[in-house]
Amino acid sequence: MRRLRPTGKLFVVLLALVSSLVLLASGGRTWVSGTVDDAVLGASRIDATGTEVASGVVALALVALAAAVASTTSGPVLRRVTLAVVVLAALGEGFVVAQVAFDPSGALGSVAARSAGRTGTLETHSTATAWPWVDLVACVLLLVAAVGGWVGAPGWRGLGARYEKPTTTAGPRGQRVGTDWDRLDAGEDPTARDDTRTT
Repeated sequence: MRRLRPTGKLFVVLLALVSSLVLLASGGRTWVSGTVDDAVLGASRIDATGTEVASGVVALALVALAAAVASTTSGPVLRRVTLAVVVLAALGEGFVVAQVAFDPSGALGSVAARSAGRTGTLETHSTATAWPWVDLVACVLLLVAAVGGWVGAPGWRGLGARYEKPTTTAGPRGQRVGTDWDRLDAGEDPTARDDTRTT
């Protein structure tokens, strides 16, 4: 079994995939719980999901996932572009998530105001659940995947690498000959021995 390298294509795409899926799954989970005492809502408990308090969390996760997958199938230049997109998506995601993690009352206050049919925010007493912190870790892992991809990208081969340049191998007498695929295309049998191969 091949060992996963931090800069290898398989490691990068798996890490980005897992991180993005965590971010996607967290969107429907409860991020903030708290209480609000309002003339309209009364004294009540209110919960908010990730998509309610961190708009864009799912969209940015999808962008990061798509860019990470695209980086494994594209050429050298486009690969750099897609890895840069992963970095930007991870940073944007981290910014959005951190706002909730470090100020859950402010995040929940906006949701409470919308529930009361108002604009702005209401005063709440709130705490963040584990999900914003899990998502911050996922954002860091996305950055790790992007950096690993950036470092290892020059050694990656795209899906069309076979067709990007002609490949040759050394023949039995040191001459340069085409690959077995090239020889098959030319009508030769690459499994035939030299003394039986037709010229």
